[in-house]
Amino acid sequence: MAKRDYYEVLGVDNNASKDEIKKAYRKLAFRHHPDKNPGDKAAEESFKEATEAYEVLNNAEKRNLYDQYGQAGLGGPGGRGPFEGGFGGGSGGFDLSDALRAFMRDFGGFGGFDEMFGGGRRSSGRRVRKGRDLQLKVKLALDEVAKGASKQIRVNKLVGCGDCGGSGSGDGGELDTCDVCQGTGQIKHVQRSILGQFINVTECHRCNGEGVIIRDPCRACNGTGVVRGSETVSVNIPAGVATGNYITISGGGDRGERGGPAGDLYVIIEEEEDPLFERHGNDVLIDLPLTYTQLALGTKLEIPTLDGTVLLKVPPGTPSHKVFRMKGKGIPRLNAYGKGDQLVRVVAWVPSKVNKKETELLTELDKSLTGRLPKLER
Repeated sequence: MAKRDYYEVLGVDNNASKDEIKKAYRKLAFRHHPDKNPGDKAAEESFKEATEAYEVLNNAEKRNLYDQYGQAGLGGPGGRGPFEGGFGGGSGGFDLSDALRAFMRDFGGFGGFDEMFGGGRRSSGRRVRKGRDLQLKVKLALDEVAKGASKQIRVNKLVGCGDCGGSGSGDGGELDTCDVCQGTGQIKHVQRSILGQFINVTECHRCNGEGVIIRDPCRACNGTGVVRGSETVSVNIPAGVATGNYITISGGGDRGERGGPAGDLYVIIEEEEDPLFERHGNDVLIDLPLTYTQLALGTKLEIPTLDGTVLLKVPPGTPSHKVFRMKGKGIPRLNAYGKGDQLVRVVAWVPSKVNKKETELLTELDKSLTGRLPKLER
């Protein structure tokens, strides 16, 4: 089933500002949030749909891809990349947990949210911080682009501290609930006026919004639960990629502090220049130097392709720079069937030096052909 246009989902114009997008999403999210509509599957789907649209349109890079290519430019949950989830299109993997996590990230959990719902409940569980997303480039030769490749990549990043098991606590014990915010990570300030009650929610200064504190920080990681390290990542790259394409590896980025989820790793493709083939989309082009006699008399030659050699027949009287097309000998189409073509451009080769015998033969040939040259007339 085709997804609705993201701008239509949020009810904003294509040129809407970031503030307008955020305001429109916030209104829909509060209306359809599962806590306000327990057991209502329709409301849950609307909440996920609105959040997915917000995740794309609130991000400049993702929004640009969506504006240019629509759903085809997006891949994973919230548009994480064109090859997310087995290199397929769409974002069917965007589930309720993704939506709730995105909502809480930008709207601070349930501080002030409960009052709007009339529940007055407090968020349970401490707030965790996701690790930083990372990027790295992988260079591919044209043969790897044409056939696909599997790469083992060493990634320097933050990993869990081995001394404390990633908890940040030096004694290995559990973290203590913050005695200022009582584990919510937030401080509520209530003000009353003749207009009613106003609730201002801020991050707890004692625990920095995490809801827990460490009495005895680990010395190896200074209580963060992460240290500098490296990991080897396996990346399977499909045939047909191009420079600028990227693959998202969920959880391949920096580990979050004190047990927080890891960020993502973006593997960006960089295609190396080939000494023989010139790429044009899914087609490849080579220049084939031929002598004048080969062009005039015709010839048959074995031509290199990305799949081996193929016999090319050049008919008599072929002009220089004529292009021959070899169907299906180019680059595979990404996420589609078929391949591009190989183009062979014949180019007249002129020797920089000739010997005495060649000079005599060429002189005789010139006398024979000069009179047959077409005249320049207007």
